[in-house]
Amino acid sequence: MPILEINSPVVHMIKIAHESPISLFPKVQSWTDYDYALVHLFEENEEYLNHFKKALEGGREVILDNSIFELGSAFDMSKFADWVSALNPTWYIIPDVLEDSLETKLNALQWNAHYRDRVPGKSIGVVQGRTYEDIVECYQFLDKEIGVDMIAISFDYSYYEKEFPHGNKLVSWMLGRVQLLHRMYRDGYINEKKPHHLLGCGLPQEGMFYRDLDFIYSMDTSNPVVHGLKGIKYEENQGLWSKESQKLFEMIMSDYTYDQVADIAYNVEQFRKYWNG
Repeated sequence: MPILEINSPVVHMIKIAHESPISLFPKVQSWTDYDYALVHLFEENEEYLNHFKKALEGGREVILDNSIFELGSAFDMSKFADWVSALNPTWYIIPDVLEDSLETKLNALQWNAHYRDRVPGKSIGVVQGRTYEDIVECYQFLDKEIGVDMIAISFDYSYYEKEFPHGNKLVSWMLGRVQLLHRMYRDGYINEKKPHHLLGCGLPQEGMFYRDLDFIYSMDTSNPVVHGLKGIKYEENQGLWSKESQKLFEMIMSDYTYDQVADIAYNVEQFRKYWNG
């Protein structure tokens, strides 16, 4: 693969969070802009929950995720509302349905009807769909009908593989999302007055393509941490062209060595360069 050369000036800073094992939480927190919590782990580990309570008490911004990526389907809506109330996060992600625009919209309607006025924090709606038309329709519904406070776009829609086919699926995901966001912006669908969040990334160098999109407020990924724990360092100015399949939540109780911390620190530094120059 050739080195990506993106020379656009940085016009804004995207806030970055990296999920990490509990043992590394304070260290990784010191390298990031806010914290990203997975709700299903609250029921399994009180120490994990307490880290986020402490972060909020200290003035840190926290996004509470519904754990759909980890579980395959979103956390139970009623229980999720209880955890939103218990944590009082800055933001929370309304339970959605993977690649299903209709069910995601129905979930958002149910959330607004039964829970939104009962819980603290600001809402994030995740756009879902399998075609450009589905994605745009879901986006507009969440933006205008539900009135979410922030809109999120995932890194791994199957749509990307159809619109940007490539022998390396991760390249399809990366350039597919880049293409989607720029197309929606050009077509006038993006609400620039509303912050946007990018859920995850397949390849860390994706951020090089967003330096002209001021509406992107934040992103989250465990990519530099997982690869650092595996002893895999980013290539300078290139990132990676492959991705470890193991998810961070499966490593939540992992301990670490000095070498692993050094690799994570290097990856985090490189990641910030890709995304914020």
